[in-house]
Amino acid sequence: MASPNANPREHLAHVVDVRSISHDVYRVQLQLPERDTVDFFAGQYLAVNLPDADPCYFSIASSPSAEYIELQIQASPDWGSARKVIDALTSGQDVSVLLPNGKACLASVPDKPMLLVAAGTGFAQMKSLIEYLGEQQFQHPVKLYWGVRKPEDMYLKDLAQSWHDEWSNFTFVPVVRDDEDNDWEGHHQPLVRAVLASGVDWQNVEVHASGSPTMVYTLMDALLEQGLPEAAFFSDVLEYAPRT
Repeated sequence: MASPNANPREHLAHVVDVRSISHDVYRVQLQLPERDTVDFFAGQYLAVNLPDADPCYFSIASSPSAEYIELQIQASPDWGSARKVIDALTSGQDVSVLLPNGKACLASVPDKPMLLVAAGTGFAQMKSLIEYLGEQQFQHPVKLYWGVRKPEDMYLKDLAQSWHDEWSNFTFVPVVRDDEDNDWEGHHQPLVRAVLASGVDWQNVEVHASGSPTMVYTLMDALLEQGLPEAAFFSDVLEYAPRT
């Protein structure tokens, strides 16, 4: 299998299914004709390339072993680029994708507990990680924190709860900020506070975070202050939005 640093390749994907799973999130299933030869690691992402448009990047929400590649695309009416992608995917035409991308992934099974932190559709990346760990019969504790603005934004809560109920070493902690001051930039604080209160041994855990740069860097700073080794914190934000 390729390394996380391998050059991504362009593929023509057949759109198997596009369906709404919440008021503004769509689940997409893509089929690659050469799927047996396309390798990626849990936690990586791809680019959807449309004619005359910049690439749009989405986390792969499925395990590397899955037959179809799953995406979870938030496409609010005022998000022009995401709406354009959804329109293209529902047109019946094949779509060009570039993969794999991203270093914040699992190239092998970790040897320590996992703490996963997602905001909004950052859940997609965590779903890939969790499904992979489940397939590998991962024996260490796994704890998922999923933060959203409102209860209805937790579009696959039942799935996360089923992992919690059926997997003895898995814990799901939903974090909902539902108040009058419901701006997204202010949302990261309750999520970070919840993670800090988790009781995790910060010297013996691997952390993966997916969300806005504001959330990710706030979380990282707080955890490093608590003693988390910097090498144990993983997020795509560190690559695409590095601090200057």
